[in-house]
Amino acid sequence: MSSSSRPITLITGAAGGIGTPLARLLAPTHDLILSGRTAATLNSLCGELDATPLLLDLERPETFEAAVSGLGRVTNVVHNAGVVDLAPVADQGHAVWTRTLAVNTVAPAELTRVLLPRLRAERGAVIFVNSGAGLSAGAGWASYAASKFALRALADALRAEEAPHGLRVGTVYPGRTATAMQARVRAQEGGTYSPEAYIDPASVARAIQFMLDAPADADFTELTVRAGPRP
Repeated sequence: MSSSSRPITLITGAAGGIGTPLARLLAPTHDLILSGRTAATLNSLCGELDATPLLLDLERPETFEAAVSGLGRVTNVVHNAGVVDLAPVADQGHAVWTRTLAVNTVAPAELTRVLLPRLRAERGAVIFVNSGAGLSAGAGWASYAASKFALRALADALRAEEAPHGLRVGTVYPGRTATAMQARVRAQEGGTYSPEAYIDPASVARAIQFMLDAPADADFTELTVRAGPRP
């Protein structure tokens, strides 16, 4: 871990999707802690970016306090990891609900809680990568949307609670983005996956970078990113 005065930013779900381009964007100006659950992929990215790996199983939030105990400064956290399984309420059992809420809602809440003393000391930022499903739920999306609605509530409450400590809290609501998760969603929907039809993950990453690097007198609390017009 660097002892420099540069911001130290922890990114969950760093080894794919939006997380990898975000890590590459931030690497020139931030020291990075990159979190994931697959050591080989994570270690490869950390080697490329001179980052610190942090193995976390987001289905087991009770392990986080011990996992982060050896960390020093942490300035920012970007909660980017997530899971999605689509099905009607009538067909989706409690195991899917439990896993989805654990990874998408409980894990961000617990990781934030155990890092709050560090984040407060740095007067840093917590960024939640939410979803359009966190604003409106469609058929088949109940468990995922519920987890993302709850994530929005977490962000709102945390923002109000931590403002006296100088901690900034932001939420990004990306539309459909060209990631492996989106390919899985399209398969569950019975459709085809065409990456060019969706937002480039690097575009969402740039929006997150903008929120993290905004001047101290500007607080970007919510940012919605939608696919732009196609040529």
